[in-house]
Amino acid sequence: MKQLSTFARVKESGSMIPNVNLTAIAFAVSAALVGPAYAADADLDTLLVEESELASDANPYSEPGADYKAKKMSDSKYTRDIAETPKTITVLTKDSIEESGKTDLESILSAQPGITLGTGEGGNSFGDRYIIRGYEARSDVYTDGLREPGLISRETFALEQVEISKVPSSTFGGRGTTGGAVNSVTKKASYDEDFATVGATIGTENKQRFTLDANKVLSDELAVRFNALSSQADTDRVDEAVDQEGFLISGVYEPTPDVTISADYYYFRANDKKDPGHAYDSDTDTFYKYDYVGQDGLDFQDSEADIATVKVEAYLTDDLRIENKTRFGETKNDYIVSIYSATRDNNIRNFTGWQENEYVGNQTNFIFDAEWFGKNHSIVTGVEYANEKTAIGSYTVDTTNTFSIDPYDAENDLWEGTVTRSDSTKHVDLNTLSAYFMDTVTLSQDWEVHGGIRYDYFEYDADYFARNATEATEVDFEDGFFNGHLGVVFSPWEHGNIYATWSTSSNINGGEADAVSSCGYGGICVDSDGNYANAEPEQSTNLELGTKWNIMDHKLLLTGALFQVTKDDVIEGGSDSYATGGSLNTGKNQVYGVEFGLSGNLTDKVSIQAGVAIMKSEVLESYDPDNIGLPKANFAERSANIQAKYQFTPAFAFGAVATYSSGMIGGQPDAGTDSDNKTPSYTVYDLFATYQVNKNFDLQANVQNIADKEYYTALYRSGGIVYLGAGRSASVTAKYKF
Repeated sequence: MKQLSTFARVKESGSMIPNVNLTAIAFAVSAALVGPAYAADADLDTLLVEESELASDANPYSEPGADYKAKKMSDSKYTRDIAETPKTITVLTKDSIEESGKTDLESILSAQPGITLGTGEGGNSFGDRYIIRGYEARSDVYTDGLREPGLISRETFALEQVEISKVPSSTFGGRGTTGGAVNSVTKKASYDEDFATVGATIGTENKQRFTLDANKVLSDELAVRFNALSSQADTDRVDEAVDQEGFLISGVYEPTPDVTISADYYYFRANDKKDPGHAYDSDTDTFYKYDYVGQDGLDFQDSEADIATVKVEAYLTDDLRIENKTRFGETKNDYIVSIYSATRDNNIRNFTGWQENEYVGNQTNFIFDAEWFGKNHSIVTGVEYANEKTAIGSYTVDTTNTFSIDPYDAENDLWEGTVTRSDSTKHVDLNTLSAYFMDTVTLSQDWEVHGGIRYDYFEYDADYFARNATEATEVDFEDGFFNGHLGVVFSPWEHGNIYATWSTSSNINGGEADAVSSCGYGGICVDSDGNYANAEPEQSTNLELGTKWNIMDHKLLLTGALFQVTKDDVIEGGSDSYATGGSLNTGKNQVYGVEFGLSGNLTDKVSIQAGVAIMKSEVLESYDPDNIGLPKANFAERSANIQAKYQFTPAFAFGAVATYSSGMIGGQPDAGTDSDNKTPSYTVYDLFATYQVNKNFDLQANVQNIADKEYYTALYRSGGIVYLGAGRSASVTAKYKF
């Protein structure tokens, strides 16, 4: 067995597929990567890392022997294990994600406590839109520690774990991150061992999903890994709702024991259809349970992603490491989504749009340990540059025939006509330069202090055509702000601690770059005097008191925290959320509550991932006095998720998932609402079972929403769109490891 390098040791301590082309490529690459592995007698199931036995394709950030417990964050800015970090963090490991049976990031995150979804509509793009603790987070999505702009569909086939921080986190992530941030961690090439795993899923609603995960060691210093996906499915309402393919190819090269160079390229294409669900009438308190009215040849939602990342790590001394990450990315999101409307021609209203994003980012970190004034310091300092370009347009739908849709018995092949993609009508060019310094100081065996400061400088340039305008409006300004965090951890017990923490975040006017000129959805806002550049950044502050316990021989993590997030200097939208008119820095709101978490091994046979969030929200200040005292929109006061697995025999395990959410009121971000448009609460149950046939072959069965509960996950403020949760479905997955 290959001995780990100095660098690696240090790191470890701290029916057939319709798309034949992709399938052929995937299995050709699989054969090339695995090659001699078929004939090898070596045991590919385990590798030895610092006397810990791990599966060769195991999550490197998880706690060995506890599939549902993450030990550490992937981001090097976190210098302590999760149990010793003073903030609320939820990490979903590869095993918990795979066994849940959910394969898209939207459904995985929406099941987590404290997270809700927002809808797309006229002024807000359709796509993955997350809301954390009541605050918009669609731009606070990261992959491997770098921001990933764009509202696209996101699949899990290439993910190692999903990290959710639930506090204002601008020191770590830059602008936004008011409620927190989501970081997806991708699978990386390993120079320790060859392996290849082929997975096939078949299920109800014509579900077919095929995956490949193959790693090949080319030499003692070089390895490559290839992950591939092909997925197709209907839903209980929409034919051909999912059609996705993608791959992630990564490589790692270690020219010396102190230098590691890694690179990856992510490719993803989705040709899906968005189901806008039902509609709600607050006057009659009635949910209109319309059929899907989308039309063949008209409705679609296409996502594309091409993202390349290069990372260089080097030990300059035994105590000093430098890390540099560079990313070039392009994403696209195009859609036409039809809803029933009795007042429109042919009883259909079309929401159309397209969005293209280009991103260039570079982040350099210096990570070192030092002893200053007799105390041990773990220091991370660095600089970051990012350039985000967004172009937005729409589609023109020219219907050439006349028809009438019955929304309760909808036909989906009535439409005839043409669709034309417009030129872009909105552009944003956002440059950011940042510098930060973080320090964790060990004061004694029982006390540690975590602190950090960050400065972000922005250059914002945009142009857009206002409604009915013939000339573009141009806006440009510069802005900058400081943010920080300070936390104290007191650990008088061997396995537990209590902590107190303060952290801040900020966002600029127009910080939700994809909204551009829709002030009510985070785009640029202009007051009644035509001002926009003199708006102060929105400021958020979190106060948190919590405790974390590493019990059951460090196989189970128990967490609990009281928190209060206050957002001040809120830029509020006007009467028309789709226009730039608004008021600058007139709002203030607050979210407070308690959250509990449990992850790991409850016993030798029982694994659990669970969380409960109980929250309240309130508008404290507003340009409109009637808003004061109202709750926030898109906000669930109570939510919970429990996933538990019982290992009945060494080969057989079964488990269940329960997800609960209280009702939500529809509305726009950061606005108080007294609307009667509210979804009911719900509880949904899933079941799963796994069976290891032998060391190379295993099976998994999933039943989602076993009671076929009808429930709603998001509500547009007018009630015209109410997203439906997934109905009952069943699937079986087979995996063979070579």
